[in-house]
Amino acid sequence: MQNNTLFTDLYKEIQKAHYILVVTHKNPDADTLSSALSLSNYFYENKIKHKVFNVGQENELPRRLNFLNKFDKITNVLPKFFDLIIFLDCADQYRVGYEFDSNIKKIVIDHHQSNNFFGDINIVDDAKGSTAELLYSFYEVNNLTISKSNAECLYVGIYDDTIAFTTSRTDQETFRILGKLMDSKIQVSYISDKLLKRDSLARFRLRPKIMNTLELYSDGKFAMIHLESKWLKETGALISECDDIVDDVLSLGIVKIVAYLRLIDGQMRVSLRSKDNINVSNLAKHFNGGGHKYAAGLTLDTQKFSIAKETLLKVILDYI
Repeated sequence: MQNNTLFTDLYKEIQKAHYILVVTHKNPDADTLSSALSLSNYFYENKIKHKVFNVGQENELPRRLNFLNKFDKITNVLPKFFDLIIFLDCADQYRVGYEFDSNIKKIVIDHHQSNNFFGDINIVDDAKGSTAELLYSFYEVNNLTISKSNAECLYVGIYDDTIAFTTSRTDQETFRILGKLMDSKIQVSYISDKLLKRDSLARFRLRPKIMNTLELYSDGKFAMIHLESKWLKETGALISECDDIVDDVLSLGIVKIVAYLRLIDGQMRVSLRSKDNINVSNLAKHFNGGGHKYAAGLTLDTQKFSIAKETLLKVILDYI
């Protein structure tokens, strides 16, 4: 397989590098952070100098992931020197939120569909359910040991991006990898408790505000919800704390597509989710966005929810 050769090349680049920058995308989800922390744990255990970089502020990182080893070492401050950059779950440079020196070697590991991959080496497999699952192959191809801390990171990335192993990309290979991760003595019950049973009071206060914005169209097939920035101040919640609310709305029997709108850094970001074989990555591409068949994202050039919703309705109702 081509990626096996690329994983070998990646290992050679890691061995040659003096200082590695591991980069996650802005507004990070569990897959990008868990994959980055997986590499960070491996690098730390093997005395490889590196930093994990995210362009956002510390309080913008998903708090539910703070049990993962090395989470507290993620930084938005660039080191003075690095000669290799590894991007995790970043299908294009826009997702990164920072433009790096073009002379520095770049490697992208990702599982999205995109025409904008920007690495000197692009390791891509859009059949995988998560970047974490793809990254596992890097360790396997190069016969590298996966520690318990590393395995926890990979498990979380796979679990979260496959929506608890329920997406169509979850297959026999996914469960084979999970079985191998269990060999590292991870405790699934411990991970589940940390991921699912540590909600903040702020999150509980924010969720009903978002749910009260629910609007249904086309006999309920299309649903929209939004988050107003003032609610974050009112509740003390982080903007990332309710990202999974789209899946809750999608659980309604009549709903086929969900759009979740919120203003991030002055831009209207829209998360799309779908079921019943509806491909929302095609919808996202219409707006120069991207993603998977059942989960995609895009940005609209407006700061008004009313305009954003009208723009989405014109396209999505025709698509349905």
